[in-house]
Amino acid sequence: MSDVKEFGEQIIANIERVIVGKRSAIELAVIALLCQGHLLIEDVPGVGKTMLARALARSLDCTFRRIQFTPDMLPSDVTGVAVFNPQNREFEFRPGPLMAQIVLADEINRATPKTQSALLEAMQEQQITVDGVTHALPRPFLVMATQNPIEYEGTFPLPEAQLDRFLLRLQLGYPDRAHEMRMLENQQLRHPLDDLKPVASVDALLKAQESVRRVYLAPVMRAYIVDIVQATRQHAELYLGVSPRGALGLSHAARARAALAGRDYVLPDDVKALAVPVLAHRLILEPAARMRAVRAEDLLVETLAKVPVPGGDLMEANTA
Repeated sequence: MSDVKEFGEQIIANIERVIVGKRSAIELAVIALLCQGHLLIEDVPGVGKTMLARALARSLDCTFRRIQFTPDMLPSDVTGVAVFNPQNREFEFRPGPLMAQIVLADEINRATPKTQSALLEAMQEQQITVDGVTHALPRPFLVMATQNPIEYEGTFPLPEAQLDRFLLRLQLGYPDRAHEMRMLENQQLRHPLDDLKPVASVDALLKAQESVRRVYLAPVMRAYIVDIVQATRQHAELYLGVSPRGALGLSHAARARAALAGRDYVLPDDVKALAVPVLAHRLILEPAARMRAVRAEDLLVETLAKVPVPGGDLMEANTA
């Protein structure tokens, strides 16, 4: 897995020229890319959500489109529309901004549910259907959506079906004092994004994605993931636990994290490190728990502490 590790280090180091002091968040974005998953960034304005998407696209020389969601946006504004051509008397498809390799869905929760639903087919099946005609999306295809967790006026909460299609949810947060000082220094004359060059090709990404699929997931690790998922479904304070898609997402993300570390097998640490960003946004709390302001992340950490972690039999399986 040295090729995946080298690929990841190149991308992460390049993005860190723009996003300072947020290596763990950048690693999660790269994991989503390697898993062909989608990323939900939930944070306050001005912390670098858009810059992360742009820097990731430039690092790979991918096509990038930004969609600024508003309440008056229609589904056709996202997917595209069929326009009648009077010369050949046929309808021609005019692609929307969704036909790109990396798509930034900015403030996705400001769009109406009808417009939000236009993303469902694209995110799950990597295709869109307009006027009964199906159009394949380019590879790779990654949706990076952002939403502000503080401001709720004029917003529409994402439905559970759409939240479940995001592989990871992360927060960037504010930088510490040293990194913020460095950010001010770096942007004194011009933005570092202006000088950012590609460090890897799309072909290299596709090869890395294939390598991630070959990372070994021992039977005891599969059982560990299933035990975590089933424990959330039986938790007294959770109305809805993790879906089977969430279990698959956790296994894929754990493989990608192992590959980024140069390993061809998954360890329990990979699963535990990714459990919250992969699973927490898929949980629905009981009304009583919401009234007490209980956080899904805290319940998930509590669940992880109760599920037995694989031990010696895992090491024997990996060295066999």
